[in-house]
Amino acid sequence: MTLTERQQKWFASVQASLERDTGKTLEEWVAIARTCPETRPKARANWLREQYGLGVNRAAHVLGVAFPSGEGWDQPEKLRNRLWTDPASLKILEAIEAAAGALPDVVTGQRKGFTAFSRKVQFAAARPLKGGLAVLGLALTRDADPRLDPPKNEGWSERLKAKIVLDLPEQVDGRLRELLRQAWERS
Repeated sequence: MTLTERQQKWFASVQASLERDTGKTLEEWVAIARTCPETRPKARANWLREQYGLGVNRAAHVLGVAFPSGEGWDQPEKLRNRLWTDPASLKILEAIEAAAGALPDVVTGQRKGFTAFSRKVQFAAARPLKGGLAVLGLALTRDADPRLDPPKNEGWSERLKAKIVLDLPEQVDGRLRELLRQAWERS
């Protein structure tokens, strides 16, 4: 499973409220989206917002149906393989996955730009960096460990207030496992 129960409920609520709040069915919105003159996803979402007042989440839902990429949350392996192409970065991810997977009730979700780890809410995320590195974001404050830095311009959850750059899988050591557990406990 790649979505938490909370995420599943949220997506269902977006779907359920679309017609009620807009007066148009999903099929009608899909037909409108397919008339969009834009070709890039963000430009299409902006067009739906500017022309029809559709919010970001609803626009993303409509566009996902109108223009399926085959690489959505329901295709986690494709997303993972596309993102984690460097073998050295992948080994770091595998070490993070092993550490996070040792915690109870962890849901691993793959996004276009990162791999997310959640319980009820997201507590960690990892993304590859050039040169065989990886960055791990945690739902902790920087003062939890001197190795932690503040995140800058990350696309993951705003709950992740600290990050650490890893250059070897062995850096996912006992102390980092403890930091993952602390972040997990907060989720």
